[in-house]
Amino acid sequence: MKLFHKSLLLFVLIGCVSLSHAAVWDIDPSHSHVGFRIRHLVTKVNGQFDKFKGSLNFDEKSLKDLSALADIDTSSVNTNEPKRDTHLKTADFFDVEKFPSMTFKSTGVKNLKGSQFQLVGDLTLHGITKPVTLDVEMGGVTQDPWGGTRSGFSAKGMLNRKDYGMVWNKALDNGGFLVGDEVEIDIEVEAVKKK
Repeated sequence: MKLFHKSLLLFVLIGCVSLSHAAVWDIDPSHSHVGFRIRHLVTKVNGQFDKFKGSLNFDEKSLKDLSALADIDTSSVNTNEPKRDTHLKTADFFDVEKFPSMTFKSTGVKNLKGSQFQLVGDLTLHGITKPVTLDVEMGGVTQDPWGGTRSGFSAKGMLNRKDYGMVWNKALDNGGFLVGDEVEIDIEVEAVKKK
């Protein structure tokens, strides 16, 4: 019994030591980008969300337990065309009055190879939660000129807007539709380590 208790204590201590290196990193919105791309007729239109916040939790020496949280203000959607942005904010798309934000909460890391990995998580958008997978590459960790420590990540993914109840479209006279269903996700994150 004593051996069992000693083993249990050792296991707990090892767990505490391994967790002690993890740190919280706040996303710096002024040096980050949450973008998307979707087909319109015969080309693709780029857009972004100008307001968002979030954090990462990870050990610089091991990304296998990295976790991420993000909250994105849907009313900040920006495609550089005011009329289109107004339409995107209506019930046809984001319905920002009813759903003022979308959230992402990671559930795990898989296929970790060096600085590249897949981040799996739940995206809640338009009142619907679905799993998504992001292909992520860590750009590195460095000291900034102001005495802080910063990390950088690039992430890409894909989702179908219809999975989130965004089904509005317009049929074209010559066949096809005005707007595509597949949305490409393009994210750049610079995060500051909490002291």
